[in-house]
Parts: sequence; structure tokens; C-alpha cells
Amino acid sequence: MTEPIGISRRTLGLGALTLATLGLAPRARAASGYPDHNILMLVPTAAGGTTDIAARMLGVPLGTALGQAVVVENRGGGNGVIAAVAAARAAPDGYTLLMQYSGYHVITPLVSQQKPQWQAKELTPVANVLSAPQIVVVRADLPFKTMAELVAYAKANPGKLNYASSGNGSLQHATGAMLEQQAGIKLVHVPYKGTGPALQDLLGGQVDLTFGTAPPFVQHIQAGKLRVLATTGKTRLPSMPDVPTTAEAGLPNLVATSWFAVFAPAGTPKPVVDKLSGEIAKILSTPAFKQKAQEQGALADYMDPQQMDAMVKTDTARWAEVVKAAHIEAD
Repeated sequence: MTEPIGISRRTLGLGALTLATLGLAPRARAASGYPDHNILMLVPTAAGGTTDIAARMLGVPLGTALGQAVVVENRGGGNGVIAAVAAARAAPDGYTLLMQYSGYHVITPLVSQQKPQWQAKELTPVANVLSAPQIVVVRADLPFKTMAELVAYAKANPGKLNYASSGNGSLQHATGAMLEQQAGIKLVHVPYKGTGPALQDLLGGQVDLTFGTAPPFVQHIQAGKLRVLATTGKTRLPSMPDVPTTAEAGLPNLVATSWFAVFAPAGTPKPVVDKLSGEIAKILSTPAFKQKAQEQGALADYMDPQQMDAMVKTDTARWAEVVKAAHIEAD
């Protein structure tokens, strides 16, 4: 009686192994033939912003490298939630990607008063594309020309200076809170529904300063309407070589770099992720892409999936302290 039972167990074991192998076979075949049709890249913002620019800068050369078109589609709204949910719920086959903005990926989940509609674990990192430090921008008619002068004025006049952001819980809001905490000053936060309205009121004199990536501000800086006091990156921007970093200006921990990275739905086969990441690395290393990035006040800054995962965890922990100390909540 024992021998038939032993044979049965071996047979069942082999059968289970066969079923498991068959289950993996379609995924393996899909990975080896990837891609065989167009790829959709979702953007969580409206057209024209740095996130959108990053997607379009990458989409054309990536499509050429893969032999299939990369179609960029803007799905703005909900502080990035709409696009993130769509990407997280898409089939994990490499045909739906998300060009994600760090403010949405890290800050939004920390400040949201609503139940999160998606979690970071539902998206797998593919590669970082651009890194862009924020710049500290003030009206040109204000008396201070350096960060030290701004801080001194704010200390002597607590609550007199105000700063604009693109909304409660935005990266600009968190950056302002970080500046207050590290410089020991008190500013008044004025939230807007986007960078555009905030910039218009800055130019109109309704607010005193703001933070943001360089592209929307460049023409107004060149026209003499705005002044840049510092960049919040670890190094100076090549496009603004005379502008000091916040560390050089006496605030070594005021680092607020935005990043723009490609994510895929969790469960996307590793060979597909590796293929995408490898092709992105090649594109970002080209002089043409580096030059385009520099023109946008950004850096072509490749990071592989493992490096991206580590950076997300580090950023989340760092910004969580700022958000908690400032009691920041999104609308």
C-alpha cells in the first residue's frame, strides 16, 4: 500500500511543477518578445509642466530604441492620484508606464486627509529620468539679494513675508515649512491651485517669494522681474552657475530636489523592467538628452530600480519629519 502512495505523491509533485511552469511560460514569452505594440506613458499633470516635459523628452527616443511608439497621455488631477491609480491597476506587462513626480509620490501620501487610493508598493520603480532642484525666487523689488538677508529680514519681521505654493500639501508648501524650521523664521503660507496662478501673483506683487523648478521662472528672471537667491540642490545648476546652493548660503540641510521617474505596475516581469531601465540609461547618457535637460533647469540623472527604491524610502522618511512638525495637511 505504501508504494502506490509514494508514486502518487511523486506524480502530484511533478504535476504541480508542470502547472507552475506552464503558468510562468506566458509571462516569460511576453518578456522575451517585449514590446510588440505601443506603450502608454501616463503623466499625472497637465501638459507643459516639468513632469510632462520629462515624459515627452524620453518618449520619442525610448520608442525608437524599443521599436514601438511610446504614447504620452496626460491624466492630471487629484494631486497625481488619477494617473497613479490608473497605472497601479493596469496589467503588469510593461505596456502601461507612469512618469511620476516626487511631490506626488512622496509628499501627497504623507499629507492626504483622505484614505489613500493607492500605495507605493503598487508601483515598481524602473528608472529616474530627471532631477531638478527647486530655486528660491523673490520679487526683484524686495530689498534682499541673498538668503542671509532674507533670513535676517524674516527674523526681524516675523510673519511679514509670505510665500506662494501650488497648494496645501504641495512640495513648495513643504519646502517653505522646511525653510522656517531650519532658519528659525516665521513666514505666511499662501496656497494657490497650481504654479501658474502662484507665479502670476508673485509677478503682480501679491506675494513675496516662492519655490519651484526653474523652467516657469527663467524668462521672468532674465527680464529682471524676479530674483533667484539660491538653489535647493546639492550642486549649482549649470544653467544658473552664479546662483549658490542653500548649503553655500548657510542652510546645509535645506535640500529639496524634485525628481521625475518612470514606474510600472507592481508585478511587471523583471526582464521587462530591466530592458526598459537599460534603454533609459543609454538615452540619458547621450549629449543631446543632457543638453535638453540642462535647458529645463534639470539634470539627466539616471538611477536604476534599486537606487530608486532606496531614494523613495529616504525621501519619505525625511519629508515625513517636516510634514509632522509643520502639521501640514492637504485640502
